[in-house]
Amino acid sequence: MRLTALLAMTAGAMAKLPPGYRHGTHRPGSYADKRRNPPGQRRRRLILEPLSEEDWKVFKGDTVEILKGKDAGKQGLVTQVIQARHWIFVKGMNVHYRYVGNLGDYPGMYIPSEAPLMIQHVTLIDPADRKPTDVEWRYTEEGERVRVSMRTGRIIPLPEVEHPDGVVPELWVDGPKDTSEDDAVAKTYKPSLKTFEEEIMELMGIVETRRARKSYWY
Repeated sequence: MRLTALLAMTAGAMAKLPPGYRHGTHRPGSYADKRRNPPGQRRRRLILEPLSEEDWKVFKGDTVEILKGKDAGKQGLVTQVIQARHWIFVKGMNVHYRYVGNLGDYPGMYIPSEAPLMIQHVTLIDPADRKPTDVEWRYTEEGERVRVSMRTGRIIPLPEVEHPDGVVPELWVDGPKDTSEDDAVAKTYKPSLKTFEEEIMELMGIVETRRARKSYWY
């Protein structure tokens, strides 16, 4: 069983974000995010049109076409989605350059960085004919919620999400050295009032009637 899958099973609810928190390109709680949102700093509030989970139709791994901007008409792969800001990042699209590393005698260099696109500035691509289309959520006869192309009526499957280590959970097959799910969640610890030394002595069959005197640090 993958460690990432086990952590996903045992992870609790996401930590509550402070009031007025402003989402950015970095994961909440990371070092880069803490630098952008230090404690006590109040940033300008962003007003966005409410967008429910039912209305969100683009996910990481989808192929989209850009409708507005310098890359209008181009297609690309979605690499990051930030729903709190209605942001979509497309691989190799809407790129701007930053000048970094100008220290001392080193002249520095320009590095490319993908800027976010608003959700209303992209549209999904139907994988059947590679053409843009609007989609809506519908339900199959089995009760599965799917995305359906409003142009062709075909089902557009959700992309397979992979972890940072490159593993797709749906395609993972346990190997001989992987821990099974039952063994991972099995409770094998038996609470005891004995010390660690006493438990070792009991397992090794050592009988010791002497007891150490109590010691104090002060």
